[in-house]
Amino acid sequence: MSLLGIVIKCKAAVAWEPNKPLVIEEIEVAPPQANEVRIKIVATGVCHTDLYHLFEGMHKDGFPAVLGHEGAGIVESVGPGVIEFQPGDKVIPLFIYQCRECRFCKSPKTNQCEKGWAADRYDVMASAESRFTCKGKKILQFMGTSTFSEYTVVNQMAVAKIDPTAPLDKVCLLGCGVCTGYGAAVNTAKVEPGSTCAVFGLGAVGLAAVMGCKAAGAKKIIAVDINPEKFEKAKVFGATDFLNPKDHSKPISQVLSKMTNGGVDFSLECVGNVGVMRSALESCVKGWGVSVLVGWTDLYDVATRPIQLIAGRTWKGSLFGGFKSKDGVPQMVKAYLDKKVKLDEFVTHNMTLAQVNDAIELMKHGECIRTVLSVSPQ
Repeated sequence: MSLLGIVIKCKAAVAWEPNKPLVIEEIEVAPPQANEVRIKIVATGVCHTDLYHLFEGMHKDGFPAVLGHEGAGIVESVGPGVIEFQPGDKVIPLFIYQCRECRFCKSPKTNQCEKGWAADRYDVMASAESRFTCKGKKILQFMGTSTFSEYTVVNQMAVAKIDPTAPLDKVCLLGCGVCTGYGAAVNTAKVEPGSTCAVFGLGAVGLAAVMGCKAAGAKKIIAVDINPEKFEKAKVFGATDFLNPKDHSKPISQVLSKMTNGGVDFSLECVGNVGVMRSALESCVKGWGVSVLVGWTDLYDVATRPIQLIAGRTWKGSLFGGFKSKDGVPQMVKAYLDKKVKLDEFVTHNMTLAQVNDAIELMKHGECIRTVLSVSPQ
């Protein structure tokens, strides 16, 4: 039976309010309108940015919402004006639009786009418009995607069609974490062959940054984390050295400077902590060191002494690893299928959508790299 034009009732994990467990609810998902695509979500990763919105950002206008932004699924139906997609296509929804028409999309200097939820509601992290309702109330769509739902409706500018042979329970990780870290090293930092790098934070984003540094030809990749249990996993992705700040009495930037003859060529902060961001910058060599802010946060100001930049260091940020979303994600899927990019190694736990709160607890306590939730049968 075709569901074209029909409201779908399905299960979703609803965040009714900040700092509270998600609730599995039956929600209504309206049919796609003009230029929209309705997607059956097959699998989704649980990312720290979901936790940031729930436990740290807690913006009052960002609830109730369906969280999740690292998913993959199958097109169920399309709205008027959609010609790029058709039912049955395997796709990854994208939290960054690529309209291909605005000045940002036309510029090779950025992957940002003037359209989408982030254009004027980046602090709320949700669009004012939504196709979700539950118990008579509008439910917001988190980051334009909301993958903690069996079905979601996404603007066609925020959907990437991928290779039909791709395993959705693996490539879903390319919807955020892996592209974010890998691209921060390759696209934003532009890590050079033979260089020395430091990656702060060994969650999925940090490990992907390690993988990106290796792919770019770095000769020394120093993994920095306060959890030494993550160091063995970092080796898998290419880390050559390991530092636990808790093992040293001096600031970690001084430790790194001493072990690298003045500082690293490239550093990547993958935690979302402004203090760590400063340490990462100060770990760079003067003259040409580049430090990239990768971890997501918007709660506090970040600061450093002017001499750190006057001396020649560059401080820059990276959103989604600098990938233009609709172009870059299919390329990364192909790289995975060609065994040039690792994905399986990031997955430490597999759960169901009903276990989403357990998955959140694992991430809160640093007990997983990535948990992938099975949302709908393929």
